[in-house]
Amino acid sequence: MNRINYSSGAVWEEIVGYSRAVKIGNTVEVTGTVAVDDNSNLVGGNDAYEQTKFIIQKIEAVLQRAGVSLKDVVRTRMFVTDISRWEEYGKAHGEFFKNIKPCTTMVEVSKLISPEYLVEIEATAILSS
Repeated sequence: MNRINYSSGAVWEEIVGYSRAVKIGNTVEVTGTVAVDDNSNLVGGNDAYEQTKFIIQKIEAVLQRAGVSLKDVVRTRMFVTDISRWEEYGKAHGEFFKNIKPCTTMVEVSKLISPEYLVEIEATAILSS
């Protein structure tokens, strides 16, 4: 099977050695994604709902580049810095995945790579033939 790496162009990809997404066969894995735009500016401020919504839109964009869509997502993993705000993260997640219903995990972590990030999300998509 061919491997295709999808880059966002972020400087961190070369430093850390990762890709925005990797496609092998009919499976696409999307790396942990935070709420920063193409200019590395935070999107959503201290709003957990807005950060989550932006992240899922960002994931959707790379999935489309890889030839799949949100409807092909079978798993999401949400790493959050304050689990008491689960309803905010969950509301945004539900707006995109209510009818798709992938397996999902939400775990509280002590911190993410930068203190302004409230949530980081990974996704796995599998294109069925």
